[in-house]
Amino acid sequence: MSDPTRDSAPHEVEPQADLIHRYAALGDSFTEGLMDGEGDTFRGWADHFAIALSDSPLSTPELQYANLAVRGKVLHQVVDEQLTFALDTKPDLVSFVAGGNDCMRPGAKVDELASVVENSIVALRREGIQVLMGNGYDTSAASPLLRALRSRVAIYNSHLWTISQRHGCYMLDLWGTRGLYRAQMWAEDRIHLSSEGHAVVAEKALSTLLNRSAEKSGFKIPKQPAKPVRERIAHEALWVREHFVPWVGRRIQGVSSGDSVTPKYPDYVPVSQIR
Repeated sequence: MSDPTRDSAPHEVEPQADLIHRYAALGDSFTEGLMDGEGDTFRGWADHFAIALSDSPLSTPELQYANLAVRGKVLHQVVDEQLTFALDTKPDLVSFVAGGNDCMRPGAKVDELASVVENSIVALRREGIQVLMGNGYDTSAASPLLRALRSRVAIYNSHLWTISQRHGCYMLDLWGTRGLYRAQMWAEDRIHLSSEGHAVVAEKALSTLLNRSAEKSGFKIPKQPAKPVRERIAHEALWVREHFVPWVGRRIQGVSSGDSVTPKYPDYVPVSQIR
């Protein structure tokens, strides 16, 4: 695998002997793949990425894949419940995307969150495991209620970039992927990606590992089609009633959407089984 810390200009890597044989995905609903599929089992960007990775020059076609991510998990739960698996099994690659649920909670202390992330990354890198980190979305394109989180997410992202540089990790730059900020990329709850959004992230993840240079896209959020004021207000009220209020209710009750959910791939399976 190419060295993510080198200073040379980005280019597409050539096949190498040091191939990825095992990949473990850690995280929350984002990595579990919520809203990509129907029923209780979702696919998501990590599944799509694992398939694409197995077809790439970075991996073997017999790639083994585990996904321990569970919806609703906050950072300390990801660390306590998922990190040990990666440290014990020592895969060649781990994706670690967590902390988003923490950032949505009142009083979140992003400096402390960053310290927890760094300790986890250090533990993985000490075992020689390559790590694909991921930062947070730019919430300025979301509901006004979520838009208020923008500065908090930006600070958290700054810490994550520092950690990735310190410890030689790859960074899945969700904040900078401007193509994600179109309405069709998001599910109705405005928090989780749609199937189309998951596909974009999977492609971005593979490009990141291949060290391909991205097209310059600037930082403007794509403009959405204008809607009449009444329609916007009605749409916002519907979102608050159906998605935001239930989320607040779970926080008050101290329950999580993932309390009864188990990881979909708690141990390694051949990628050929999930195609």
